[in-house]
Amino acid sequence: QVKLVEFGGGSVQAGGSLRLSCAASGYTYSSYCWGWFRQAPGKEREGVATIASGSTRYADSVKGRFTISRDNAKNTVYLQMNSLKPDDTAMYYCAVDKDASWAHLSAPAFDAWGQGTEVTVSS
Repeated sequence: QVKLVEFGGGSVQAGGSLRLSCAASGYTYSSYCWGWFRQAPGKEREGVATIASGSTRYADSVKGRFTISRDNAKNTVYLQMNSLKPDDTAMYYCAVDKDASWAHLSAPAFDAWGQGTEVTVSS
C-alpha cells in the first residue's frame, strides 16, 4: 500500500514562491502517474500537475508558473510554485494512480492520496 505525506505548505504574498514535497512509502514505482491536486473552500478538487514516465501535464491555470518533478531515489514528488496568486489558495494534495503510466489530471482515477498541505496566498 502506498502512503503519501505532503510538506511545504504555508502562507505567502502574491508573487511569491513555495515548494511542496510529497514523500511516498510502500510500493512505489516511477512508472506510476503521480500528481498534485488542490481544493479551495466551496470548490471542487482540481488537477494541478501530474508526472509519469518523464511526461508531465499541467492545468492551464498554472502553466508557466508551476513545475512538477520527481526524485526516484528519494521517492519524492515536488511541486515548485512560482508567481503565486490569491486564486492558488487551497489545500494541496499529492496522489498516485498506480494503473496509469501516462500523465493525466482525472482525479477519480487516483487511488492513493496524502492528507494535504495548506497554501494561502495573500494579495
